[in-house]
Amino acid sequence: MKTLFTFLTSIVFLISAQAQTLNPYILGASSSKSVAELTPEVSKALADHQLKVVGSYVPASDNNRMVLVVTHPSLEKAVSQIGSLTGFAATLRVGITREGDVTNVTYTNPVYWGNAYFRDDFSKVKSDYDAVAASFTAAMKSLDGYKGTPFGSKKGIDADDLHDYHYMMAMPYFDDTETIGEFGSYAEAVAKIDANLKKGVPNAKLVYKVEIPGKELALYGIALSGENGESKFLPKIDISSPKHTAFLPYEILVMGKEVHILHGRYRIALSFPDLTMGTFTKIMSTPGDIEEMMEKVVE
Repeated sequence: MKTLFTFLTSIVFLISAQAQTLNPYILGASSSKSVAELTPEVSKALADHQLKVVGSYVPASDNNRMVLVVTHPSLEKAVSQIGSLTGFAATLRVGITREGDVTNVTYTNPVYWGNAYFRDDFSKVKSDYDAVAASFTAAMKSLDGYKGTPFGSKKGIDADDLHDYHYMMAMPYFDDTETIGEFGSYAEAVAKIDANLKKGVPNAKLVYKVEIPGKELALYGIALSGENGESKFLPKIDISSPKHTAFLPYEILVMGKEVHILHGRYRIALSFPDLTMGTFTKIMSTPGDIEEMMEKVVE
């Protein structure tokens, strides 16, 4: 009888584990304080738990929003171990958004984005991501109004499905990136981008730059403005609550001699997995607009 009970318990556990799904974001805490009042508190909480803020900005020129971009020693370790396009995983993002009478602190779910970007290699870096997730949880618990609630998809997405995620048939996968530049060397590529951003690029401004030591990987977060920038596309897709403020900024990855961006129809869909086709059609030009703006950063 004990053996049968143990067997049945194992089956229930397996079914339950298989049924677990992941959401792109986590609502960390809610507060009555303003975005301006809460931002330094959140920054300190993150720093106190090994989450280094490497950049911040007001996305879509919306003063009800703030984004803090963070890295973590375990993120750097994971990216360094696997390399290549996992460079896109070098940072995670925290959104601080005023919605009605509350200000929500949200962040990109490390395990969701880790599975999406590391794919079949995620098992090799799972312990690193567990450490990052634990740091986020501890940081959010140190704030008043802790929530710890996943959101961003009603049904969620299974981890295995994230490894091969695409919005629908004929849509791009993670590794279907857009190559927006090629140079003679990694050093030349980074120098060109740094010089352009320092000089000024129309509708594109540096939010952060993170390099992975010894791996010829550099990740840039770019704020996009102008008539085709964030103010145009974010209000059309960020229509649910809590807001997906931590979707931004968009990234450029220097990988050796090449410069890549994630395809808009992958990056946007991964950030808004419940996006309807009707809503997607409202931003049909956005992937191309983003690519065009990013190309100017490397010209």
